[in-house]
Amino acid sequence: MTPKTGPLKPRQTEPVKLSVIIPTFNAADTLPSTLKSLSSASKRGIALEIVIVDAHSQDDTERIAERAGAKFIKSDKGRGIQLATGVKSATGDWFLFLHADTILTSGWDASFVVFTTLESNLNRAAVFTFALSACDSKARFIEKVVRLRNNWLGLPYGDQGLIIHRRFYSRLGGYKSWTIMEDIDLVRRIVMSRIALLDVKATTSATRYQQDGYMFRVIRNLTCLTLYFLRVPPNWISKIYG
Repeated sequence: MTPKTGPLKPRQTEPVKLSVIIPTFNAADTLPSTLKSLSSASKRGIALEIVIVDAHSQDDTERIAERAGAKFIKSDKGRGIQLATGVKSATGDWFLFLHADTILTSGWDASFVVFTTLESNLNRAAVFTFALSACDSKARFIEKVVRLRNNWLGLPYGDQGLIIHRRFYSRLGGYKSWTIMEDIDLVRRIVMSRIALLDVKATTSATRYQQDGYMFRVIRNLTCLTLYFLRVPPNWISKIYG
């Protein structure tokens, strides 16, 4: 994975049309902060569309989405299924796939504009730098592990977000309707040399890490990744993931 965004050959463009596609399931606790972090887009001249694809939540997710002016679509559960469904309703030239418990930090919009202005990036993708919301040494350790995985394997996960042009996404075949590992499957098709790592943090809620245990989640994620490379069907892997 390269931290650069390609040769500096800007295109003459109109305001960038961006569709942010967010899969949700009972996300009322985290979704408001995620949506708030996107609110700076208009100041950068970004024409923002938010598409929330919900797996029949039982909390206030729908009300929060509607209050934010987002498109709200119901879908079967599974991130790959939900993301693929969201694309069908998205109208933007660029897509940003984002988890409902991830907050983009200040400067994401400027980095997005710079990335999308470069013509060479029409055939590339970008992800943000992974961070956890907790302020402890275990969280910093996880961030280092993710950084090593990005640098050595070129395998960013979905919680880093993914910026990609509509046409490039379509040529790649898009997300498969999988319940798990859909993010790894897509970035492998993009290939390492075509993924830019932006120097802006995507901060993911540490709640699940704290509840499950940091090392448990690291071991579980590594186990799922290993099974994926061993060609174990995603529906079997999802049973291990829980």
